[in-house]
Formats: sequence, structure tokens, C-alpha cells
Amino acid sequence: MTATLTDPRASARFRFVRHTFVDGVAELAYAFDDGPELIERVTFPGAPAVPAGREAAFAAALRLLHLVAGVSYYKAGIPAAILVEGEALDEDGASMLDALYLHGLAEFAYRNRLDLRGRIVFPFERKARVAAPAIGLPKRSLLPIGGGKDSVVAVEAVKSIGAEAAAAWVGNSPLIAECAARTGLPTLNIARELAPGLFELNRLGAWNGHIPVTAINSVILALAAVLYGYDSIVFANERSASVATLEYEGQEVNHQWSKGFGFEKTLHDYLHTHVAADLDYCSLLRPWSELAVTSAFARLGGEYFNVFSSCNRNFRILGPKPADRWCGQCPKCHFVFLALAPFMAKPRLLSIFGRNLLDDEELAGAFDALLEYKDHKPFECVGEGAEARAAMAALAERPEWREDALVARFRSEILPQLDRSELAIEPWLKPGASHLVPQRLLGALDALG
Repeated sequence: MTATLTDPRASARFRFVRHTFVDGVAELAYAFDDGPELIERVTFPGAPAVPAGREAAFAAALRLLHLVAGVSYYKAGIPAAILVEGEALDEDGASMLDALYLHGLAEFAYRNRLDLRGRIVFPFERKARVAAPAIGLPKRSLLPIGGGKDSVVAVEAVKSIGAEAAAAWVGNSPLIAECAARTGLPTLNIARELAPGLFELNRLGAWNGHIPVTAINSVILALAAVLYGYDSIVFANERSASVATLEYEGQEVNHQWSKGFGFEKTLHDYLHTHVAADLDYCSLLRPWSELAVTSAFARLGGEYFNVFSSCNRNFRILGPKPADRWCGQCPKCHFVFLALAPFMAKPRLLSIFGRNLLDDEELAGAFDALLEYKDHKPFECVGEGAEARAAMAALAERPEWREDALVARFRSEILPQLDRSELAIEPWLKPGASHLVPQRLLGALDALG
């Protein structure tokens, strides 16, 4: 085997080589052709021995993690052949992975002017379906914390019904750790170390771009649930995440695809049938819009206002991070500011962000994209254009906001082109989407209303 990394775009095969779990560390090995292995490590703190009766479920979840996390490496070369070494996949597993890699890499493909349709084919063998049994998981939840408003709302809803839960996150963000500590819940911080060779491949000119990281984190937490004993992983993805960013050559491109309901349902069903029948995966906020979530967050009071951040520049792996919690320049900062403005006292909002983003004429183009005015929605985890327009229309009626530069511009330039009957903010505050919240947590869903 050669020890030299080469441009993976010249490779013919992407190989899932092996996966192991020793002393709380999962090692996931990949390779292009017969090149050097790319080894990712995921470390589970204070990991116990896999409990008796959960060995098969743990093995299935570990294998699933190996397959899902491979998307980070496959995209570097997108070779025509995929090889899964060891036990063959069944048809359900291959189908799920085909969809995850195709749709989860749709933004990557769009930005690199690639077409992955028909290229991603996971091999499988037809097997008799044997449903996974229940394994007696304790009735408590892992609540993923991202440091932003959504996960805070979900945490407080679960706490309101007295359900047992822990705040969990993947990575080493001090901002997330501080927000998790503020919840008052037990915490679980899992470390993920990407293969160093991946960054070297990028320097050699590999394909690079957005991946469905929520899918990877979801399966890391599924493995954690089996290991530590939790019967549910409860995310905080709202219904707006299911709406595509744009359509390109007949394919929907959704930056948030792995936060959408389609992926949620697919992974929920797969965990039930292939890992453990009593392991649930859901999003508590699925019935709610972004505006409904920001409204609920504003009602929480000031407990989290000085520790939350949705600014994605704070959470990127490489590159400079802002000195404060909010950079004021990225689409997440812009959208969260706009979405909170109708529900929060203006001085309070300005104190959180440090300035008035709606009174900065240089940000006109950025807010136009959020409104889907002369541009498509940004490739970010932001709400729908229609709800951004509803929020801006609400501000246009309020004396404290209506003269700010971008609100005034909206009133004079954009509002006359819109159908005012479609700008009411109230419909966005009502629940409406399907959800997979388990019976024992329905009270937390009701608490959001």
C-alpha cells in the first residue's frame, strides 16, 4: 500500500475499510483505491462497557456511523464505485445511504457544478428482513445542543414536563458548552476528530464543500444512546428546514436536508428496524416555523440571552472566528436578528447583537436574499423567504422600527410588489407539520403552544 496521498478525484473506488470501538473510542477507516487509510476518531467520555443485551444494537449503530460519516471523505473524490468491506448492506440500508449522499451533497454538487444523480450507488444483497428487538433502553432523552435558540427552546420544553434528559453535543465549542451548562441538565460532550489526511487532500485539490453534518451527529448520538442508555434523541429542527433552498436542473437543493423531515423519518424508521425497536429519533420543534420558535425563545426571558449564538462563523472547523457571539455579517446573524425583532424589545435585541443590523444600508443585499427578493435564500440554516417577509412587514408597521434604513427601504421598494394578504405573521405562529415525537414527550410539544 502506498503511503502517499494523491488527488482523490483520480480514484476509481471509495472504500469503507473497517470500524472498531476500543476504550470509548470509535475508529472509522476509509480509503481511496489502495491509498493510505483515512481514520476518523469519535471519543465517548467515560464510556462504560457495552451493556449486556445491547451488543447487537451497538454493533449495528457503530456500523451505521461508519457508513454515514463516510460522506465527509467520499465527497473529496466522488469516485464511481463504492466498496463496503465486511458484511454486505441490505436493500434498506443501501437505499437510505444513496438518498443521504445524493441529497446531503446536493449543495456541494451545485456549487462545484457536478451531477451526482446515478453516480452514488451503495452495493447491497437482498436479505430477509429481521426487525431489531427492543433492548430495554431507559426512558430518558439526549437533547442535542447547538448553542442557538432552537435547541434552547426544545430543552426548556422537555424540562417543563419533568422528563429526564441530558444536553449533548459533538465537538469542542466553548460557546455550546456554556449554553449547555446554563440548561442545568447533565451534559454529554462527544469529541470528533476528522482524519488529518482529509485536510491534506483538500490542499491537493480534492473536491470540497457542504456535507450533511446533522446526519453524522445524529448517528453519533444514536450510538451514544445505546451505550449510555437513552431511549430517544430529540433534536430541535423546525418545519422550515424541510424547504429547499433552490431547484437546479430538476433537483431540489436544500442546505438543511439532513435537518428536514424526510431524513428524520428515514433515520427514525431505520433505527427502529435495524438498531433497536425502542430507540426513537425525532425533532420536537418539527410542527413549528422559525418565527414560532423565535417567539417562544423571546418568551423564555433573559436566562439565555447572553449565552446563545446561532452565528455559524463561531462553529466552523477552520478559519477565523468572530470576537463576539455574533459576527453581524453572516446570513444566520441576519435572519436571527430579523426573526427575533417582532417578539423582543428593541433595546434588548440591540444589546444582544451589539448593533442594529436593520439600520445598515450595506446589508441590503444580504437581507434581500433572506426575503427572496432578487436572489434565492442563502445556503444557511435560515427560515423561509415568506416568513422573513412576514417579519419585515410586521416591523414596517412599528414606530420603533419603521424608519430604520432597511425597514424603510422594504416599505418603499419591496412592499408595494407584494400581496399584503400573504404577509400576516400570525399564521406562522401556529403548529402545522407532521412530527415523530414519542408519546411520553407529547406534553413537551404541547408546552410550546
